[in-house]
Amino acid sequence: MSGEHRPMEEFDRNAKAALADGELRAALRKATIQFGERRTKALAELGADEWQALRARGRAIKDFALANLDTLLERFVANACAAGARVHWARDAAEACTLVATIAAAAGARTVVKAKSMTSEEVRLNAHLEHVGLEPVETDLGEWIVQLAREVPSHIIVPAIHRSKDSIATLFAEHVGTEPGADVDALTAAARRTLRARFLEAELGVSGVNFAVAETGSILVLENEGNARLTTSLPRVHVALMGIEKVIPSLADLATFLRLLPRAGTGQRLTSYQSLLTGPGARDGGEGPAELHLVILDNGRSRMLARAITRQSLACIRCGACLNVCPIYQNVGGHAYGSVYPGPIGAVITPQLAGRGRAAQLPFASTLCGACREVCPVAIDIPGLLLALRQEIVDGSEPAGSPFAGQPRPRRGLERLAFRLWSFVVRGRRRFEFATRCARLVQRWFLAEGRLRRGPLALKAWTDGRDLRPLAKRSFRAQWAQGLDRGQGDSR
Repeated sequence: MSGEHRPMEEFDRNAKAALADGELRAALRKATIQFGERRTKALAELGADEWQALRARGRAIKDFALANLDTLLERFVANACAAGARVHWARDAAEACTLVATIAAAAGARTVVKAKSMTSEEVRLNAHLEHVGLEPVETDLGEWIVQLAREVPSHIIVPAIHRSKDSIATLFAEHVGTEPGADVDALTAAARRTLRARFLEAELGVSGVNFAVAETGSILVLENEGNARLTTSLPRVHVALMGIEKVIPSLADLATFLRLLPRAGTGQRLTSYQSLLTGPGARDGGEGPAELHLVILDNGRSRMLARAITRQSLACIRCGACLNVCPIYQNVGGHAYGSVYPGPIGAVITPQLAGRGRAAQLPFASTLCGACREVCPVAIDIPGLLLALRQEIVDGSEPAGSPFAGQPRPRRGLERLAFRLWSFVVRGRRRFEFATRCARLVQRWFLAEGRLRRGPLALKAWTDGRDLRPLAKRSFRAQWAQGLDRGQGDSR
């Protein structure tokens, strides 16, 4: 399945195409199982009680920060500026991209090295930089792989999760000149040689921000490869792009998140590289960039903040744990969502950022099994949020602050009629018994080997891809009366 931006309006079609891609599903299955096993081991070492206490503490910190975001942002900006950073505010993606391009022009930059940043993916920064004549170079290995392939990331923390080793070897042979079928060590060495040269020639480095500390005006950048540290230290100018929700009150709060995020996301005790940056490194004769620019982005976050039900979406720390356990994501991958934020958290965030007109299908891309809520390190009630968004989309019950307010309600058609009919049937015992007797008679025409292989009417879309259990030959009451309690009932 190709990794270009697919329309989020067509999630159903995208998902169907992904399900037909055996290589994609195998790669997803291998990676998500591995992450799950690592996470289980990491949490077992910590202990269930301590993990739950950490989750509660992390959520409390985020709730406090979001409830006091205005004052914490002011404090963060004041301390960052006092340390020598330059702060810029961006209302939307266009403003953020324009700001970065303007800073690059002032620095005389031609090459821009980029550390992994989901926020830069959100605003489509690479496309804008290319449009104005700059060359953005991703330096995270996974991000660089998808950039070479002209794809977009398929996972929040593992951008190339959808690709097998063989496909990456083929890609490197074409773009980097490695031997066809090269092993992992050879591919990694080739990436290192190529990217080191780009670090040395770049005039501008762009990174994201994992956490911004109001107490000190510092930003924390987490990674496992060392590329972000080079991005934030070698170029003369460093631009850090962050959403307004990244702010936390104090340095002491970092201790909680530094234990939560790696265990939830990758099953590590600690992330390999933790860069805590306060102002430009070259200030007062130190090492590092001469300029540090902080671009603080809203891009719809204020709308999410305004409502209690959606505010918790902003507590997300981008660990990707919910993707790794989601049965939908595990089978279709990230590209099917048509959004930089895929999986359960993407199904929550994207409709609030992009609006219902484009992302109306995404809140329904969930089984509501609750696995995402169980693994979330800050205990976001993702199923509850999905249900709330579904209600707004289907019922048109958008409050004034909702991004869906004022938009036309979707057509309900046969679905609404079917639910009304079902409601009428199940509210009367005799109606229900009569309906089930009729259903047993009708289903005989659609049975094959004891399964409903050819569903009638609306059920056809279901049975085309999976089995549907038929109704039992006799009702539970009938089976019970004839000895189900003595093991003599009908087992179908």
